[in-house]
Order: sequence, then structure tokens, then C-alpha cells
Amino acid sequence: MTLALAARPAAAETITVTHWGGQFYGAPYAVAMEKGFFKQHGVDVTGILTAPGGGTAVRNTLAGGIPFGEVSLAAAVQAINTGQKLVIVSAGTQSVGDQVWVAKMGSDLHGLKDLAGKRIGYTSPNSVSNMIILMALKANGMTAQQVKLVPAGDLGANLSAVTSGAVDAGFSDSLIYGQNKKLVQPVFWVKDAMSPKMMQTVCITTVEFAKDHPDIVRGIIAARKQGLDYVREHPDEAADILARDYSNPNAALFRSHMKELIAIDYWSDGRFDYEGMNRMIEGLQITGQLKDTPDWSKMVNTTFLPADQRAAR
Repeated sequence: MTLALAARPAAAETITVTHWGGQFYGAPYAVAMEKGFFKQHGVDVTGILTAPGGGTAVRNTLAGGIPFGEVSLAAAVQAINTGQKLVIVSAGTQSVGDQVWVAKMGSDLHGLKDLAGKRIGYTSPNSVSNMIILMALKANGMTAQQVKLVPAGDLGANLSAVTSGAVDAGFSDSLIYGQNKKLVQPVFWVKDAMSPKMMQTVCITTVEFAKDHPDIVRGIIAARKQGLDYVREHPDEAADILARDYSNPNAALFRSHMKELIAIDYWSDGRFDYEGMNRMIEGLQITGQLKDTPDWSKMVNTTFLPADQRAAR
């Protein structure tokens, strides 16, 4: 489920968060809005624009009331490489440990190596799930030629492909898996097959906006950090806030998933983990989307982070 805009006043200033309304990237922002943290830091952010990911998230960022967005690291790098005047100002989510490949309940598939010769679903070519399955195979001494990779669509489509028998195993995350435990079983969790440390998302703005409005950029980053602190300290309340913003009635599942994400250190507090960023770049290189490793010093500006967060993790 996705929402075009959170249910906030029409005159609200908006920023962009990829997959707002569906994925948990937006949890710190939802709490920051609910608790008034943005206003405490001098920024009137009361609405979130969504995007299905990739270049759309970057375009929505540029079109938002405030040109600030949390987007995939891959999309940010690709946009900068094509000449867009953007700068990465903060880290976002830093783990893929919640991701899992599932099979139909009762299947005899119980591990990655069991997938040799099988049909494996993922979302779409060049997607994060495409990168991860290739990296997981490589980490376990297997190649793409030993399996049949099938672009099956979004998470819901992957689930349907598994239950219908169109694929032997499909891509999911712990939230979708938790909703469907009677239908599917895990084949392997990414965190067990490879290092889950991978920078999924980063925060970007335009070079011009960063120069002209540094206090707004700092304010958004500080409010997100305060929201994240609250998520970690009050996970049940934070889950309830996010469930309301996402119009999802299953608050109990949101509570469970929130605690799982906290346990795997899913969100960065803003500081950059260059090892995790380079692992995402490795995925881009494996899928043929990128040849050269980025010069992070030319793409990243850490000066909008608090002094104690500017050093890499």
C-alpha cells in the first residue's frame, strides 16, 4: 500500500521518502512529524511525498515543497553521475538484514544451496533484490547460471508467484513474511547468507538548496535523528504512529516488525558507513549498472551532520 501524501494539512511543506506508505524507511520521519520535532528544529515539515524508488524518488525530491529526500543510494549516485546538481547529506537505512527468500509452506527448500536448478523470484532487473540474490549466490560459491532468476514484480507479486507455483522461491521481507506465515516458509535470510551491511538509502538535496538554506537541511537531519531516537526508545508507540500514517490496521504486526528492525540496526543515525555504501556499489557493479567506484568525497557533504556524527562508522 502506498499513499501519495500523508494525511496532513494541504499547505504543508513536503519532503520525499522513498516507499512512504509501504516500507519502514519513513519511521523516523513519521515520529518526527507526530512529536513536533521538525518544528523544534525550525522546519515546518508536515507532509511526506512517496515514490516507488529509483529515479522517481529523485524527481519527486526535486519537485517537493522542500527539495530534500531520502532515496536509494543507487538512484542518488546515478543521478549525480548524469550531471544532476545533487549532494548526499546524510545516511538513511543501512541494512538488508530483514530481507528473506521464501517458499511455499511444506517445501523441501531450507537453504540457499537447495535453490540450485530452481526458479528464484526477485522484483525487477537492476533492483536491490536483483543485486542481493546475485551477491548471496556469489558469497555461497554459486553462480546465476546454476539457478533460473525470474523478475516477479513487487513483494506482493513475489508472494503470489510462490503460492501459485510460478517460482520455487520468492523475495520478501520480514513484514510481508510475518503476515503470511501460514502460507510460506523461509528458505534463507539475507543476514545468514551474506553480510547484511548495505547502505540502502541516503538523504539528498540540491547543491543550490544546501548552499542557500543550510539551516533547513540541518534541521531536517536533526529532526530525523530525534525521531529515530524516539523509535528506539518507544518502539511500540512509534509503530502505532507509523501504522496510522500508513493507514494500516495491523498495529501488532507493525510493533513486531519495528522491534526486528531496531535489533538489526536498520536505520543509521545519519553518519555514513562507507563499507556499507561500497557494498551497494558492488551490487550495482554486479548488475552492470556502474563501472567505477564513486569518489565519495565529491558526492557526500558531512557538514550538515552534528560534529560527533561526521566521522565514518
